[in-house]
Amino acid sequence: MTRSLGVLEAVAQHQPVTVAEVSKIVGVPEWTVRRILTALNEAGWLRSRPGPVTRWEIGARVLAVRPAALRSTSLFPAAREPMVRLRDLLNETIHLSVPDALNEMVVIDRVDCDHSVRTFHALGETSPPHATATGHAVLAHMPVTEVDESVQGSLGACREETVTDMAELHAELVRVRDRGYAVDQNRYRPSVCTVAAPVLDRDGLPLAAVAVSVPDSRFDPGRLDELGQLVKDTGAEITARLG
Repeated sequence: MTRSLGVLEAVAQHQPVTVAEVSKIVGVPEWTVRRILTALNEAGWLRSRPGPVTRWEIGARVLAVRPAALRSTSLFPAAREPMVRLRDLLNETIHLSVPDALNEMVVIDRVDCDHSVRTFHALGETSPPHATATGHAVLAHMPVTEVDESVQGSLGACREETVTDMAELHAELVRVRDRGYAVDQNRYRPSVCTVAAPVLDRDGLPLAAVAVSVPDSRFDPGRLDELGQLVKDTGAEITARLG
């Protein structure tokens, strides 16, 4: 069991990865690794990627249980009431996202507004940190070396407005840290503006990001500072509730 968990963690952290690479990471013979990978594949925890050399990555079962596991923490109940209050104040969609071991932001909670036209974020939905307001809110409060590790090799352009240069990303994160909130207008999704702020632990490190998401047609740039302050206050309240 311990070996199987070690193999699963190695794949999660280094995917897509070969049998030989996993063997080197966990210090287990290749034939043993191959047997474990096959068993985890049959159970749905891992899947193989065909090619000249077979590579392994996380399977559908892990992706399915991940949001539920992330929700079963003290963060979820601490955030719910402040999120509902912010939704009632703005009548816009509020969502809570956390960074995970796969270097993605994962939506773990959402409070919907009552507009017929509104944004939608499915629970368990993932997004690249470098391309989103929630990702920037979290990255801005991480050590620089961890930021580089989190986004290394993954600065792909989701849209024309997406930040794809590391120096530009670091400059943007400084701005986010200084004002306390991050803004994404059409950077990840077309016609969507998102304003996000971090939830921090007692050491000032990021646990999550809370965000308001507004259709571009309803976004008023003149209210950006107001939205930013409200989201920042909500993140601070969740931080305080976590104690």
